[in-house]
Amino acid sequence: MMGAGDFYYARFRDCFNYELTSDQDRLLREIADFIACDDADILVVNGYAGTGKTTAIAAVIDGLNDLRPVQNPDKPDRKEEICLLMAPTGRAAKVLSSYARKPASTIHKSIYRQKSVGADGFGQFSLAPNKLSHKLFIVDEVSLIGIDAGSSASTAQFGTGDLLRDLVEFVRNGNDCRLILIGDSAQLPPVGLDASPALSREYMDGFGGVRYASLTEVVRQQKTSGILWNATRLRKRIASDSAGTEIIPADRLGLRTDGFDDVVRITGGELLDALNSAYFSEYSKDDAVVLCRSNKRANRYNAGIRAQIFYNEEQLVRGEKLMIVKNCYQFLEHVPELDYIANGDIANLVSIRNHEERYGLHFAEARLSFPDYNDVEVVAKVCLDTLESEAASLTYEQQNQLYNGVMEDYSDLKTKRKRYAAVREDLFYNALQLKYANAITCHKSQGGQWSCVFIDNPFWRDELTLDDLKWLYTALTRAVDKVYLVNFKDEYFQ
Repeated sequence: MMGAGDFYYARFRDCFNYELTSDQDRLLREIADFIACDDADILVVNGYAGTGKTTAIAAVIDGLNDLRPVQNPDKPDRKEEICLLMAPTGRAAKVLSSYARKPASTIHKSIYRQKSVGADGFGQFSLAPNKLSHKLFIVDEVSLIGIDAGSSASTAQFGTGDLLRDLVEFVRNGNDCRLILIGDSAQLPPVGLDASPALSREYMDGFGGVRYASLTEVVRQQKTSGILWNATRLRKRIASDSAGTEIIPADRLGLRTDGFDDVVRITGGELLDALNSAYFSEYSKDDAVVLCRSNKRANRYNAGIRAQIFYNEEQLVRGEKLMIVKNCYQFLEHVPELDYIANGDIANLVSIRNHEERYGLHFAEARLSFPDYNDVEVVAKVCLDTLESEAASLTYEQQNQLYNGVMEDYSDLKTKRKRYAAVREDLFYNALQLKYANAITCHKSQGGQWSCVFIDNPFWRDELTLDDLKWLYTALTRAVDKVYLVNFKDEYFQ
């Protein structure tokens, strides 16, 4: 008699439309056994680039959702989804939705509900009740999930501040719900951490009831990809340095472009032609990006691209691609699609007006479209001083100057509590901080994919660290079709 695990495994194989690698076959079996087991409700899947984890997970989703019951016999097309999909960012959720062919949401939107507005004017978000039964929550790009968001008077509070712990608690609050966490431990961990907690066996064992699976074998049809060949070489280097202390001479990096069409070395003199081709011929301006190690380098690229490719003479023009560089919880009263605007969200400028200078800073009112949230539009006050700043957002001095100036505007309020709350709700104080987004830092790119990626040489030393390798691995794996390595030295290659 076929057991439950065998039943699920057979369904997953039936939904897999390609030739399975031994790794993928084992993963399908492990997921099937996990769903049928009674000793675990969390499965951590560590899948490296090119191993076909997205294809395998898509087969699992199809296989399970085909089992979903009809909720209303009079409406047979409306069925209950067994798999619910989430990701840490809007961009990552969009990528997950595209390969799973099912809607995906951000973790924050799925597990939190606003319960109040605190005395500081910011939202207080509590863990939502999980009233669901027998659901499988699948979360992608979990290397981005942090464990200590922190709390302060200048930010909203989500649950305990520990996103990973809140996610696990939310799932376990349901009736027989389970959680699959999917990620790549070779990518950069959350800022300030040495490793991704969600992919760490040592950390996850603390929750109890956790199983683990991995994918390391590169899919046959992808072995001719230069992107994946180089990413795999880097990943093996990363895996061999378990302590994170190895120093690697640059001439042992061993990158390779010969024999591959999808990885190309170019010099700075060839960059403009390559960018023009990517933007206007092979891809589009929204499907190509330059990745840099620092905001300073990204600023230089953005200035050159705007001036020499798009010929933009004004500070901002319609259609400008922008990135939000600080979380914002205002301007969303009539936008149910968004609980907040996140640091790293990409937006396109629809229109801008009402420029003004206050508190030593420059502001305007902008209408922005967010492509990772179905092009929902938001009208918001924006701060223009961050566009070309080398800082990640407003500097401490600028933020303090803004706060003191806005606070002075509410000096007529009698109590400090009321003044404090008024400042936190003030449109100028909450203005969206923006940067140009034709070139961004690699950290900001995590969770996203582009058809064409230009990687600015981040290495100017003769020796490389584990963090250097993870940076380059992450940058390479943001690309789907083509990578241009800009100004990389000869000694980096075989």
